[in-house]
Amino acid sequence: MDRLLRGEIPPGGKCDIKTLAGEAAVDRTAFYGTRPYSHLRVEFARRLQALQQAGDIPDPREAQITRLKTENAKLRERLDRSKQTIDELTDFRTQALARLAAQHEVITWLREAAAGKSRVRRLPDPRTKVIGSCS
Repeated sequence: MDRLLRGEIPPGGKCDIKTLAGEAAVDRTAFYGTRPYSHLRVEFARRLQALQQAGDIPDPREAQITRLKTENAKLRERLDRSKQTIDELTDFRTQALARLAAQHEVITWLREAAAGKSRVRRLPDPRTKVIGSCS
């Protein structure tokens, strides 16, 4: 029992009653009910639980499983935050494009309104090349 609780797990075993019975060369059923080793099962479970509550997990596989579950939970939280950020940015982009389209409509309307006035002179389109006599 002490070896298992120290983390000396035999190959293919775990820190459990089945492995304890195998290491003691006793039938596993002897640890249950009113059988001769039932008090050892209770003691083993109590000591194992005390170790786990203290943060010490004697079975390296169990420790790895616990670590991976924690890491998985953190990654899921990070993924959820990323999805939320993407949704917020997509909404912002949609609103910005709508505002730009509305501003373009206003500018177009103002240009058309200004074209009808004789006192307003249109500037050349900056996208066209001005051919001048500067050589």
